[in-house]
Amino acid sequence: MISVIIPTLSEKRLIEQALRQFDEEVRNKYDLEIIVSDGGSDDGTVQIAKELADQVVIYNGEARQTIAGGRNNGATKAQGDLLFFLNADTLIDDPDSFFDGINNVMSDPDVLALTCYVRVYPEEEQLSDKIFHGVCNRFFDVVNSIGIGMGRGECHVIRRSVFEEIGRYNSTLVAGEDFDLYSRIRRKGKIKFMRDRYVFESPRRYRRYGYHRVAFDWFRNAVSVKLFKRSVIDEWTPIR
Repeated sequence: MISVIIPTLSEKRLIEQALRQFDEEVRNKYDLEIIVSDGGSDDGTVQIAKELADQVVIYNGEARQTIAGGRNNGATKAQGDLLFFLNADTLIDDPDSFFDGINNVMSDPDVLALTCYVRVYPEEEQLSDKIFHGVCNRFFDVVNSIGIGMGRGECHVIRRSVFEEIGRYNSTLVAGEDFDLYSRIRRKGKIKFMRDRYVFESPRRYRRYGYHRVAFDWFRNAVSVKLFKRSVIDEWTPIR
């Protein structure tokens, strides 16, 4: 079984399409369970998730939940041997090809986790998106090949046993939690970067802040997590 875990926070606009891509045929064919882990939405996200997901985990704490905490909470309910974490705005290019690829890669017991290329929704993609994500995808591919684990949160597929062994996501990290997790996984074994599989994400953050700022935030948080085990920023601002 593959447990698909989607953290949410006020994602009413996009969560339905994210969940509907896992229709009954795909779920049965690849033995999927769909888990939504909500961080306190008040916009109807939970109601949509309850209609379309297999399980909905709701956070009721006083402090704002990090995306890392949301993923961890979802994982506590997972039954699958593989955990597939993706974001609420993430769409898979071709589910059949994608899950066939996962099963093929993870049939190698030495591979502990995988990730893949990320692109902007095709109908919204601009030249700047193609350039930026082309560079990012190649960079992530290279650093994984040289032994530095890295994978963007839009696509994390991890063996459940390894996820538990390394202590899950660091829920104290507001950002950079994806880099931190994959760095720890890489110290245990192999990470596969699927060059021929894609997921698509909304360009909303890039449109709001621009690629220069987004790239700078990624870089400084990655450095801070690597050196000091903490994020530079105190709060990751949702863009809805």
